[in-house]
Amino acid sequence: MAEELKVIVFGLGDEEYGIEVEKVRTIERMMPITRVPKTPSFIKGVINMRGVVVPVLDLRGRFNLPETAPTDASRIIIVAVNEMEVGFIVDAANDVIDIDADTIASPPEVVGGIKAKYLRGIAKLGDDRLLIMLNLSEVLNKNEIIQLELLEV
Repeated sequence: MAEELKVIVFGLGDEEYGIEVEKVRTIERMMPITRVPKTPSFIKGVINMRGVVVPVLDLRGRFNLPETAPTDASRIIIVAVNEMEVGFIVDAANDVIDIDADTIASPPEVVGGIKAKYLRGIAKLGDDRLLIMLNLSEVLNKNEIIQLELLEV
């Protein structure tokens, strides 16, 4: 029997992406973000989440997509990456769905301009709907994680 995955579906540009629910701590509306100097441009800064300082990244910037101003639909998805909480700014968090792990295929080298290393795979949902599954451990490399950990001090 195939493994079922519960997935948070979010939008970024014209594409739909997914993150396993167990890796998501919370989904928040946009809030003031404190910019931190000398960080890569896709790191928007830090937020205070109930007393915990959480670095926030713009996934559009990470994936070299054109930046857009936040809207009412924009959200910050707080996820656990290698024992650390990180916020990802997305265009919208749309849904929670169950998918069959067997429907996830290996990604092609580039999907919508996004390098395959950032992707766990592509889930085929029905005849014309694809869900791009993120590989959270690759969205941030080790040096970036160390840099973000220093922000928390």
